[in-house]
Amino acid sequence: MPTGEGYLRSLARHYGTGVYPVNFQDEAATKPAMDAWANKNTGGRIKKAPARYDRRDTFSVLNAVYFASAWNVPFDPADTSEMPFTTADGTQVSVPTMSGIQELASARGTGSQAVDLPYAEGFVMRLVLPDSGDAGTGAQDFADAARALDAAAPSPTQLYLPQWDQKSSFDLRRVFAGLGLQEMLETETDFNSIQHGLKITQAGQAANITVAEKGTVAAAVTQINARAVSGAAPRDEIRFDRPFLYEIVHVETGLPLFMGKVSDPR
Repeated sequence: MPTGEGYLRSLARHYGTGVYPVNFQDEAATKPAMDAWANKNTGGRIKKAPARYDRRDTFSVLNAVYFASAWNVPFDPADTSEMPFTTADGTQVSVPTMSGIQELASARGTGSQAVDLPYAEGFVMRLVLPDSGDAGTGAQDFADAARALDAAAPSPTQLYLPQWDQKSSFDLRRVFAGLGLQEMLETETDFNSIQHGLKITQAGQAANITVAEKGTVAAAVTQINARAVSGAAPRDEIRFDRPFLYEIVHVETGLPLFMGKVSDPR
């Protein structure tokens, strides 16, 4: 399927990339190529493209995010020790916990406290700790924390932070549906600038993060697969699934060289 010129220009201008022509019917070649792209662009942290492969698709867009940075002030491994951690269901477990005193911007709001833990390259990890055991969705907490931390001056802060290594993989179509993006999932016209009649068929995301004394490494790949549905050229179909006749014809003269009937192809 041809790709829209305007979309190609946007890819080149804003993302420094283009499209890679592939044969989706050839899964043995195309799926490993997608997996290799995900592996390369996440530093090997995500080995496979996250969305389910379907030979009927005509388009797949992949986006990768890779982050690796050291803390501005690393934690001393000698200060890491097993400490209790209470899970959301009230169970207490013992986990490796880093600790240290740093000059950090911190703030306490209604129902939570927050701190910005800086990396060396102009990033911070914003940590929000609700007073209750249930962290909820966090959207409003992060908005409130951002406003409070913008006004907070750094001060000596004793921080206890567990190490963690998390992985996740999920179906993004369900997320989109939950957000009310039903029109985006059902449209066969809104993505015409990419391919005529394009409709989203699968969407997936895989992500992982490792947080330790030296810093953080994180990676994510988002993939949205689509298929040209209404825009695909109509094709006639005939199935030879019952007895049929045949002949082999010399085109120039129309002379049949062979003719016959297939009643049972076994």
